[in-house]
Amino acid sequence: MSNLRMVVLIIGDTITLGLVTLYGFASHDELETAGLRLLTTFLPLVFAWILISPHLGLFDSQRLEEPRQLWRSFWAMVLAAPLAAWMRGAWLKTPIQPIFVVIIGGISALAILAWRSLFWLMFYRARNKHG
Repeated sequence: MSNLRMVVLIIGDTITLGLVTLYGFASHDELETAGLRLLTTFLPLVFAWILISPHLGLFDSQRLEEPRQLWRSFWAMVLAAPLAAWMRGAWLKTPIQPIFVVIIGGISALAILAWRSLFWLMFYRARNKHG
């Protein structure tokens, strides 16, 4: 995989997790007043993603080319969500609500799957169609 594709993939992952964070604050009507509090969700999500995703081969060029491997991104986020919630709870010194883990994990997993699917369509679909 070219360096440009890898950069696009990493930036896209990060933007996706940023959008999930914004959505979470907006769904609680806190976006306008959140300010730097956004970082208390965003940074743990990104850090957990960075720790988990490489172990599931999400930056392996051969797996990225194969559309059947897209589900790896979903499961990686499902695994990363509890770690992100734990980091957030430790940072804020607050208990971790299980429903928060389920919701942020589910929404993040679907968002990452959608982004990674779009990435595959942009960079690999034509190649797989034409050999």
